[in-house]
Amino acid sequence: MSRIGKQPVSVPSGVEVSIDPSKRLVNIKGSKGTLSMTYRPEVSVSWEQDEKQIVVTIPEDQMRIGQMRAYWGTTRSLIANMIEGVTKGYNERLEIHGVGWTAKQQGMNLVLNVGFCNSIEMAIPQGVDIEIKNQNISISGIDKQVVGNFAASIKAKRKPEPYNGKGIRFAGEVIMRKQGKAFGA
Repeated sequence: MSRIGKQPVSVPSGVEVSIDPSKRLVNIKGSKGTLSMTYRPEVSVSWEQDEKQIVVTIPEDQMRIGQMRAYWGTTRSLIANMIEGVTKGYNERLEIHGVGWTAKQQGMNLVLNVGFCNSIEMAIPQGVDIEIKNQNISISGIDKQVVGNFAASIKAKRKPEPYNGKGIRFAGEVIMRKQGKAFGA
């Protein structure tokens, strides 16, 4: 059995859940917004209103198939992430390390000046908010996948290099520094 999939997802007060089994659609509405997801046909999702929880199941005869257990656990985790997103939201912080390297927001674009001769423009996805203070970028939104993917794509524009430590990194990320070439006899 999937250890994650068999756990029910508790729904806090103030969150509305609607499940359409014919379209395999889950809609979750909270104080921060609304998210929806289409789940796989191998799993079934049910809403138990009296216990305020969502239960994800797969057929009993397919419990031993590894791929089915993976769909089961993944579906449950995605629904739990949606509930957390509409209640608390998600936040990723990035730090820019480099002399004269900056980031600024121009309309719905993020402009990075990170040591290249041209600045890099990135379109900010729908539903994502950006706050820039000095060389720190804070990315927030209700969809965990969109926030994490956008933060990773910003980091990919100038990965931290191990010799000088310059680059874009997640807040709190430790870069293992390498020793440069040794000059000597």
